[in-house]
Amino acid sequence: MEDVDVLECLLEVAAAADLHVEIAGRDAKSDGDRPLASGVCRVRGQWWVVLSSSEPVSAQIRTLAEALGTHAQDVLEARHLPPAVRALVDAVPRGS
Repeated sequence: MEDVDVLECLLEVAAAADLHVEIAGRDAKSDGDRPLASGVCRVRGQWWVVLSSSEPVSAQIRTLAEALGTHAQDVLEARHLPPAVRALVDAVPRGS
């Protein structure tokens, strides 16, 4: 499975889990306007995942997989995922 396909699959799971995902910097006029790293934050009680367009897709996948494992584990467990995606998600360390 290609990285973009894995990311797309994880984005679908995030939508089902009501995680807000923003890909920041896509429309940035310069590299200085893009966030340096992807991350997870809480805004008014809702979890947001900010993916930096300046990072490689593999880093975006890791950030999203960690966020899902930490904040939407029940959705991950209840949903069928392609074997490659399931293996990746299960291998990512989960936060507390």
